[in-house]
Amino acid sequence: MTAPVPIVAWVASIASALPGWREGDLMAPLLMLLLGIALGMCLAGLMVVMHYLRADNNQIRRGVRFTERYPRERKFATGTPGAAFRWIAIRTSRLQAVQTALRITKAIPCTWEEGLSATHEHKLFISPPLNGWVLVLGSHLPEPSEDVDRCFRFLLELSRKLGHVQYFSVNRALNHHTWVQAEQGTFLRAYSWAGKTIWNQGIKTSAEIELGLKCFAYGESPERAPFGQGDPFARNTERVPLLASRWSVDPTSVDPRLLSATHGVAGEVSRSKMH
Repeated sequence: MTAPVPIVAWVASIASALPGWREGDLMAPLLMLLLGIALGMCLAGLMVVMHYLRADNNQIRRGVRFTERYPRERKFATGTPGAAFRWIAIRTSRLQAVQTALRITKAIPCTWEEGLSATHEHKLFISPPLNGWVLVLGSHLPEPSEDVDRCFRFLLELSRKLGHVQYFSVNRALNHHTWVQAEQGTFLRAYSWAGKTIWNQGIKTSAEIELGLKCFAYGESPERAPFGQGDPFARNTERVPLLASRWSVDPTSVDPRLLSATHGVAGEVSRSKMH
C-alpha cells in the first residue's frame, strides 16, 4: 500500500514544473488519483482473497461428499479398483460348519488381513462370526456373468446345507452386480445384471425399494438415462454394500480393529467343487 505515494509525488513534481500551475490547483486531482489507486488495489486484493476462499470451500465440499460416500472407517480391502468383488453371508455362528459345507482343504487360522491376501491365491477366506453372520470372501466364488447356472447350483446346494445364505457380487469396471437371498434351498430373491438381466427371481425387497435399486425384466432394453441423471447400473453397483448392510453385513464397513484382532480361516478350494 506504499506505491501511491511515489506516484503522487512524481505527478506533483511534473505539474509543479509547468507554468501557471499552483500547488492548490493540484490538490483535488491528486487526492482523487490517490483514492482511485487505493480503491483499485483494495479491490484487487479482495478478488484474490475471494478466489482462494472459493477454492478452499470447494475442496471442503468435495471432501465432505467423499467422506459421506466412503466413510473413513471403511478400511476393508476389496481388491484392486475395478476388479470383481464377491462375498457370501451365512446366518450362522458355526465357522466349522461353513468350512465343511464348502469343502475347504488345507485350512489355516488367519486374521482378516492375512485371509484377504490369501484370496488372491485360489483360496477363500471364512470370517469369524459377526453379529450372527459368517462371511465367505474370495474371487473364486462363482460369478453369475460367467455362468449363472453354476452360480445357481452352488448357492442352492450351500443353502440346503446351511440354511439362510446371501450372495453379493460387484464389478465396478463393468457395473455388473448381483444380490441373492436363499433359505433352505429356496430362492427368496435374486437379481443379477451383466449387460442384461440374467437372473430375476422373487419379489423386490423393501431394502431394494428404499435404496432405489433398479431391476429390469428379462429381455428389457433400458433406455439411456436423461442428461443430468445418474446411470442406474452404476448406482446399483455402488449401493450393493448398502443393501448387504440392510440384509446382513456389509464387509466394507467391518471395524478396522477387528481386521488384525480376530481370526477366521483361509483354505484352498477346487473350482471343480464349486459346480
